[in-house]
Amino acid sequence: MNPIVHGELSWLLAQRLAARRDRALVVAAGVLPDLDGLTLLWGEEAYGRWHHVLTHGFVAALAVSLSLAAFARERLAVFALCVAAFHLHLACDLAGSGPGWPIHYLWPFSLHETMWAGQWNLASWQNTLIGLIATLSCLACALWKGRTPVELFSLAADAKVVATIKARFGRPMMRR
Repeated sequence: MNPIVHGELSWLLAQRLAARRDRALVVAAGVLPDLDGLTLLWGEEAYGRWHHVLTHGFVAALAVSLSLAAFARERLAVFALCVAAFHLHLACDLAGSGPGWPIHYLWPFSLHETMWAGQWNLASWQNTLIGLIATLSCLACALWKGRTPVELFSLAADAKVVATIKARFGRPMMRR
């Protein structure tokens, strides 16, 4: 699945959190499993061997979640949501990274491969639909939460995006 969609899904999970920083930490947990994708820098063979291995398991989930929660305001809630976002990433990869591409959930204790017989290709209608729903849901948050994932990069830019969405899709205010 696309890293942007992983980020959007994680941001949506974090909407109950009041602090922007806490939401950003949950988003980080949802995209950090793809750190092992950096093995591509050592070539396609290294990528094929180590992506979905090094940071796609429960040890990485615990390490990432504990580390990120240490910087949170609502530590327990952020820890729980980081674990959820990390595992949502794994579930999405398990379903939508391509047939025959396992994750190694038990690594470094085991190289047991976890797969699902219903896996679909990365460039599939399922991933496109999930991405579209995630993006539209993020944009809908502008109407009911007054924020979008743009908040992760710039509050000023997010305010402009929210204002634009509200102007176009928000209900007109009743005048007294």
